[in-house]
Order: sequence, then C-alpha cells, then structure tokens
Amino acid sequence: MPVTQRERSLDEVFGALADPTRRAILVRLTHGEATVNELARPFTISQPAVSRHLKVLEQAGLISRSRRATARLSRLEPEPLRDALTWLVSHREFWEESYERLDELLAALQDEPDAPTTDTDGRSTS
Repeated sequence: MPVTQRERSLDEVFGALADPTRRAILVRLTHGEATVNELARPFTISQPAVSRHLKVLEQAGLISRSRRATARLSRLEPEPLRDALTWLVSHREFWEESYERLDELLAALQDEPDAPTTDTDGRSTS
C-alpha cells in the first residue's frame, strides 16, 4: 500500500515530537517568536545542536523561520499539530470502543456460573 503525503507528514510530526528537547522548544514557541539564542538558553546543548532540532521541526512543518534585521526568528505553526490531534482522536475512539467490548466480554465471562477457572500456571482447576 503506497504511503500518502498526509501519512508522511504525520510520520515527520510524530518523529519530531519524539524528542523532549524539540517538545520543549515548541512549548517555548507557544509564548511567541524566538531567536536560536533565546531557544538555546535553557538547554545544556550547543547552539548548533539547537539549530539541528529547529531544522527537524521546520521540516515537519511545526515551525516556520523568518529573518527580522539580523535575527532569524522561529514561529510555531499549529496546523501539523491539529492534523496529529485529529489522527489521535480518530484512533482513540476505536480503542475506547475496543476496551468497552472487552469489558463487556469479561463481565459476561465472570457471570457464567460454570466458567472454568485456571491457576496461575494456566492449568484448569475445575
């Protein structure tokens, strides 16, 4: 089955979000634009390492970068996060329905009077 552009985009977004430093950068950008130096300040990593994180975030579409005078500013782009949230919500509904069916099955099995029981080794005790 061929991978769609949307699936590739989601892969990039989730890949970018997998790193705690990149997630922290995104949280900082919720407060507004920032330069690389401002974004690097709270971390113990080098500015070039932060720049590499920014490149991953930019490739995933999670940030955009622009120049203002001599400063290169990063800005949060929310649309890819909305797409990821939409995907997660659609799958959440599936899992909730699956858990509900499992709960119903377990309840039905517990209500059966002659249901065989097993010990901790999986051997039948009835």
